[in-house]
Amino acid sequence: MALHITGDADADALLSNDPLALLIGMLLDQQVAMETAFAGPEKIRQRTGSVSASAIADYDPEAFVDAFRQTPAVHRYPGSMAERVQKLCREVADAWGGDAAAIWTAGEPSGSEVLARLKRLPGFGEQKAKIFLALLGKQVGFAGAGWREAAAPYGEDGSFLSVADITSPESLARVRENKKAMKAAAKARKA
Repeated sequence: MALHITGDADADALLSNDPLALLIGMLLDQQVAMETAFAGPEKIRQRTGSVSASAIADYDPEAFVDAFRQTPAVHRYPGSMAERVQKLCREVADAWGGDAAAIWTAGEPSGSEVLARLKRLPGFGEQKAKIFLALLGKQVGFAGAGWREAAAPYGEDGSFLSVADITSPESLARVRENKKAMKAAAKARKA
């Protein structure tokens, strides 16, 4: 698996090789550009020395927020997002033995089971869990039964709706166009 989400070779390599980094990137993907969110785990690694569930969970909370605030910031909301990352890492450390990939590999789960597991993670609601499941299926090689249906509409082949569909600068542009159109349609419905 070689992901191309951030445009930064080091950040993309970390996402490609470290399941926890990918999970953290997904958690950070709100209120910032996708590239910024998914570059976050590499910034965390550089500033704290680790992307280990137990190391992050046990990191001094104030020092962790400081790492988020360094320029360039990991996220536009460093305090709340640092706290969320630590809660996520605590859950991965405690419930999954520190192995984020076990969320989608332990027991050969179906797509619906992985979706349920993701939704139980701190910071993962229905939509974020579906998008991450689609990312697992489309780019990480997860093939659990029914994953496309469980991830709908993000699991649809050729949908260009989320980070799950980004494999190049061109696909990033298509995802951005679709997101812009969806926001405009939502705004028009509210008016």
